[in-house]
Amino acid sequence: MDLENGTVRYEDEYVTNSRGLKLFTCRWLPVNEEPKALIFICHGYAMECSITMNSTAIRLVKAGYAVYGIDYEGHGKSSGLQGYISSFSHVVDDCSDYFNDICEKKENKKKMRILLGESMGGAVLLLVHRKKPEYWDGAVLVAPMCKIADEMKPHPLVISVLQKVNKFIPTWRIVPGQDIIDAAFRQPEIRAQVRANPYCYKGRLRLNTANELLNTSLEVEQRLHEVSLPFLVLHGGEDKVTDKAVSQQLYNDAASSDKSFKLYPGMWHGLLYGELPENIEIVFADIIGWLNQRSEFGNSRLERELKLQDDEILILKHK
Repeated sequence: MDLENGTVRYEDEYVTNSRGLKLFTCRWLPVNEEPKALIFICHGYAMECSITMNSTAIRLVKAGYAVYGIDYEGHGKSSGLQGYISSFSHVVDDCSDYFNDICEKKENKKKMRILLGESMGGAVLLLVHRKKPEYWDGAVLVAPMCKIADEMKPHPLVISVLQKVNKFIPTWRIVPGQDIIDAAFRQPEIRAQVRANPYCYKGRLRLNTANELLNTSLEVEQRLHEVSLPFLVLHGGEDKVTDKAVSQQLYNDAASSDKSFKLYPGMWHGLLYGELPENIEIVFADIIGWLNQRSEFGNSRLERELKLQDDEILILKHK
């Protein structure tokens, strides 16, 4: 299906993961031009790719990039109990497997590989990177879930009780908390769109989902120093969902030599599609500017891989 007067081609398909579940995948491709790089979207909790991330993908394709997305198990159009995360490592493995399959296609092997994660997707991104630290050429983290904001968490005593009963009723929707849609999106019309989207989960957090999110955010926060790929991290100054101070900590602690942090005073959690139109323009100007700079530098990872291959050939010749 062609979009934007034929300049963007949209395609989707289902893939089967290692656990036999059907997962929905989609891609937005530039028409009649080779993409500067491949961008892989990791969406937020309770969200999906084909509708809520559509405007983001189109902006990136019009800037010259190919964009790929996947709905996690229990999210969007994929199989699984809606809003349920049985294991965060399953989410990471599914994304890693699908993204790797795309990267290893013959026509893509020499293209740069960029991860883009929003909110919970920021944590997914960091864990995908951790699986293969040298594989990825860069990342854009938008209000990443390196730590859940204290305002969004139940009282510590409530957390303690819920963790004890989790093994008996993991799928129950009993976790108290603020309405994430109200807290995340500044624009009332965007909140209404998300609520009207049948593929976005609107119920209370399921017990094991909450447990997985909390445990993952704690683990990610403790290992920020291991992040080694080039990255841009963006956060709204008025974000009430994820903690902006830990995005600053990611910037401070990460081993990456190429890293940038942008804090937007007055902006909320949903920077890509929930903000005032003029603010969204600012955010995308920063994202696309960063991407263009990296793509113009050339593919240093590919250069390293080719040099390694040449060195191996020389060693074999001298044996």
